Amino acid sequence: MVHKRSPLRLVPEPAPQRTAPRAPRRLGAVELVPGRVRAAVLSVAGQILERIETSYDAATATPEDIDTVLTAAAAFFAGHDLGGIGVAAAGLVDPLTGLILEVNDVPGLHGYPVTERLRAFTGRPVRVEHRARLQVLGDRFFGAGRGRRTFASVSTGEVLGVGVLYDGEVLAPPGGRSGAHMTVAASGELCTCGNRGCWKTLATSGWLRARAQAAGLGDGMSLEALVRRGDGPAARVVEEYAHNLALGLENVQQLFAPGLFILHGEACEGGEGFRTVVEERLRAAAAFAGAEEPRVLVSEAAVDDVALLGGAGLVLSHL
Repeated sequence: MVHKRSPLRLVPEPAPQRTAPRAPRRLGAVELVPGRVRAAVLSVAGQILERIETSYDAATATPEDIDTVLTAAAAFFAGHDLGGIGVAAAGLVDPLTGLILEVNDVPGLHGYPVTERLRAFTGRPVRVEHRARLQVLGDRFFGAGRGRRTFASVSTGEVLGVGVLYDGEVLAPPGGRSGAHMTVAASGELCTCGNRGCWKTLATSGWLRARAQAAGLGDGMSLEALVRRGDGPAARVVEEYAHNLALGLENVQQLFAPGLFILHGEACEGGEGFRTVVEERLRAAAAFAGAEEPRVLVSEAAVDDVALLGGAGLVLSHL
């Protein structure tokens, strides 16, 4: 009897199972501005869980001094399961190289490699972007910009700037700034940058205090105090301030037609009247009938949280 051998069958080895990257449990954020560093740990839903604040002398700080305050932030982050750290920085920032190229008020930050240094201190991925541009990501992930692909986020008060999300991408060209130094009055006041007529000279808290004092309304007046006072001279100063803010935003509307403008910071003190003046001026400047009619919203986020939420949004945008 002849036995036939069954053909040999090769059983393929099971393919290795791939596990999806584990979502981070926490996000890190740092705000680095003249004289102050804030750091926070946030949930992926944008809730600030812990925070610290450290100060330094902006005029005399050396790169080693900046290292010291960032070391304190790194110690604060230790022990947290962070998916990364987003840095919201003042001045001229290069996100690709991770450098702070220039800050008018902090010579020690010129050319400072913030991502390299903070990564060395923490062992975590670090990214940096300009503070005013970055807050648009905070609005995109955690605020009034959720679900939109194009809108503008505006920082008002002592710091002025605009971040624009256009078709899902933050407009951040190399060498680009936040708009505070766009020229809006060719023969205007001298700015800290050395040019004249920058938007910053007309639409920040410093201008408001000076104009209120010149109008005989007192020294150190805030927008909230002027609105509360409500008489003719105070109302005129508030209205002029709103028009000055809208002056720069008109240029943004003309260039990018973002439709929605989300105001952060001091603008929340102006109330509905202030918001309305800005919105009406933007609508008057919207020339193209097919574009979305401009709307102005005032963010409910706490002023101190805006940049930190943006830092967390920067981390999420790269996961």
